[in-house]
Amino acid sequence: MRRLILLALVGLGAQLVDGSLGMAYGVTSTTLLLAIGTNPASASATVHLAEIGTTLASGLSHWKFGNVDWKVVRRIALPGAIGAFAGATFLTWLSTEVAAPVMSGILLALGVYVLVRFTFKGIDRSNLGKPLRRRFLAPVGLVAGFMDATGGGGWGPVGTPALLASGRIEPRKVIGSIDTSEFVISVAASLGFLVGLGTAGIDLTWVLALLAGGLVAAPIAAWLVRLVPPRVLGSLVGGIIVLTNVRTILRSDLVDARDDVRLLSLGLIVVLWAAAVVHSVRAHRRELLAAAPSADASEAPADEDREKALATEG
Repeated sequence: MRRLILLALVGLGAQLVDGSLGMAYGVTSTTLLLAIGTNPASASATVHLAEIGTTLASGLSHWKFGNVDWKVVRRIALPGAIGAFAGATFLTWLSTEVAAPVMSGILLALGVYVLVRFTFKGIDRSNLGKPLRRRFLAPVGLVAGFMDATGGGGWGPVGTPALLASGRIEPRKVIGSIDTSEFVISVAASLGFLVGLGTAGIDLTWVLALLAGGLVAAPIAAWLVRLVPPRVLGSLVGGIIVLTNVRTILRSDLVDARDDVRLLSLGLIVVLWAAAVVHSVRAHRRELLAAAPSADASEAPADEDREKALATEG
């Protein structure tokens, strides 16, 4: 019972992050399942089954708040589904001994990317409003779908930064569109796992626990996406993913690091993570301060015009 409550809380927290950042539900949930000894393919299958429900709820919530660009959803979902089915089938062929470090390595790479991307890059707004073309969205969807199934998460960490980096769609619609299209990816990945695994190793009570937490968080996250700074949240989530998966790799049979090496490595990561979060907070504040004078300047001419008009009328 305690484990089910923990899974529900993880599902709630992961969906809050995913719905407000456009990534990390699968990566966060799969990382926890791996940490408690779940078979990699079963962990990814469990998470994707739960995501069928959470992504549907999240998509509906984002649609309600006007956060979805349906052209982007249509162009990225089908390639993503193909990639997810292929990735799920590929993962079920790997043995547990090979799959565990492989999946942790993929999750670590995604975590590092998220951490670096949001800590140092921020969001480029210079191309906002320009159309996103199919020749860009299709490869992104294919790669993101494959990474999502093999890594237990990757649709958001690959898709969201790629769309944000283009600067052609406002951040809240990037997040809403990625979350909405993820429903199709979750269905395709789940079918791939069911073909390869059947129902072996999939605990439906775990699926329902993750789903319950995610359903509670979905509408809250869709609302929070307008309020939470993506840069700061991205640094926080990226650090969690890096820390957890480095710990898994260091404890694996492949590396089998000594206790002092593990402690030193994890301590160093915590220090770097804290520095990244502080940098993101300061960068966000600088962005707010830089935007404030321009807003005041734009209001000043309007105030002067109103005063002249009143003087003329007088």
